[in-house]
Amino acid sequence: MARQPKPLDDSESMLGWFGVELRNWRTERRLTQDALGLKVHVSGNYIGKIEKADRLCNPQLAAALDDTLNAGGALRRLWARVEKDLERRRLESDKACTVDELPTVGTVDRSEPAAPALYDRRLPPFERRSFLALGGVAVLAAASLTDRVPELASTPLPSSVRLQDVEEVRLASTSFAKADNLAGGGGLARETAISQLKWAAGLLRVNRPPELEGPLFTAVGRLATALGASAFDAYEHDEARGLLEFGTACAEASGDWHLRATSLNWLSRQATWCGAPDAGLTLAEHGLVRSDLLTHREQAMLHNARARALAKMERVQETLAAVGHSDDVFADARDDEDVVWMRYYDGAQHHGDTAHSLYDLALLAGRSPRRAAERFRIAIDGHAPRFVRSRAISGTKLASLTMATGDPQEAVAIAHRAMEDAGRVRSRRTADDVQELVDLAQVHGEKPEVAELIERITTTVLS
Repeated sequence: MARQPKPLDDSESMLGWFGVELRNWRTERRLTQDALGLKVHVSGNYIGKIEKADRLCNPQLAAALDDTLNAGGALRRLWARVEKDLERRRLESDKACTVDELPTVGTVDRSEPAAPALYDRRLPPFERRSFLALGGVAVLAAASLTDRVPELASTPLPSSVRLQDVEEVRLASTSFAKADNLAGGGGLARETAISQLKWAAGLLRVNRPPELEGPLFTAVGRLATALGASAFDAYEHDEARGLLEFGTACAEASGDWHLRATSLNWLSRQATWCGAPDAGLTLAEHGLVRSDLLTHREQAMLHNARARALAKMERVQETLAAVGHSDDVFADARDDEDVVWMRYYDGAQHHGDTAHSLYDLALLAGRSPRRAAERFRIAIDGHAPRFVRSRAISGTKLASLTMATGDPQEAVAIAHRAMEDAGRVRSRRTADDVQELVDLAQVHGEKPEVAELIERITTTVLS
C-alpha cells in the first residue's frame, strides 16, 4: 500500500498556505513531485520542501509552476501574497529586535572543532535577528546572507576582439568540460558557463581582425557544444538541442570539421536517447559526410553514434558492422592528431561507447551479452578518475546486463561498486540507468542480497 503523504498545515503562515495549494494542484494534475520538478527544472525533493514550507519559492518558479499545472494564475497571485507577508514579518522583526535582547556567544565545547563566531552587534537589527544560536556559537541564516549579495554589473564587451578574448573563451569551455565530466550536468560550473557563453556569443557581433574570425567561431561553438551536452545530461532537451545546433552553426561558419563532428555526434545521441533513432542515424551520417577531414577518433565516435541508433531499431547486422567500423578506425588513432576536446575519447571511452550498442542488442534483440560485458569491464578499469560519470554509467550498465542475463549475485557486487560513482554525480542519464537496474533487479527481489541492493539504491542514490 502506498504511504499517504504527511498532512500539511496551511494555518501557520502564508508560506504554508502556498505549499498546501501547490500540493493540491499537483495532486489534481496527477503528477508526482519528481514529474513536476522535471517540468520546471528543479528536483522533486525541492518541490516537496516547497510544499512543506521548508524552502522558499520565487516569482519565476511560481510562474513556471502555475503554467505547468494550468492553475490559471492562482499560484502566481498566492506567491505575491506570500512575499507581502514575508516583508511584513521582516518589518515587524526590525522593530521588535533590540541590542539588549541579542544572545551573547557562549562557551564553545572544545571536544568539537571550533566554528567561526559570526556574531556582530554592528549589524542592522533584522540581520542581527538572523543569527541563530547553535552549540553556543551564532550562525548567520542563509536567507540573510543572500539578501546581502550586491548587484553585479556584467563585463562590457570590448570594442574589438583580441586574441586574449578568444583564449578566455577557449579556457572557459575547457574548465567547464572538466567539471562536467567529474560531477555531471548542473551546479555552479554550469551557471558560470551560461554567463560566459552569453558574453562569448556577444563577441560575434563585435569587430574583429580577419585572422580571428575562424578561431572565434570555433571557441564560441565549442563552449556552446559543451553546454549542450551538459543540458542533455540534465534532460533539458530543448535547451540542449538549441545549444548543439548553435555549436554546429558556429563550426560551419568557421569551417571547423572537428567541432562539427563533435556537435553532430551529440545531436545524434540526444535524438536516439529521446526515442528518435532514425533522426539520430541521419545526424551521425551527416557528420561522416567528409570523413577524410576527420581524425580517427572522430570517425570512431560517429560510427558509435550510428551503432547506437541502429541498435535501438534492432537492425542487428548493421549495428555490428558499425561497431566493426568504429573498432577499425580507432585502431589507427594517433595521439598527436586530435584537437584538445577529443582527448576524452580514449580506449576506455571507446569500449564503453561500443558496449552500449551491444547492450541494446542483448536486451532488445536477444543477442549474446558476452561482448558487451567484456567491453564494459575494459571501460570501467580504464576510465581515469576525472571521468566519474562515464565510469558510473559503464558500471551500472554492466550490473544491469549481468542482472538480466547472468548471475544476480555477481550483478549485486558490480552494482555496489558502480553506486559509489553514481552517488557522486548530478546526471539524469545516470539516474535513469540506475532506475533501469532497479527494475531489472526486482525480478530477483526475493534474494536477500538483491533486496539489500534495491534498498540502498532507492534510499541513497535515487533519493
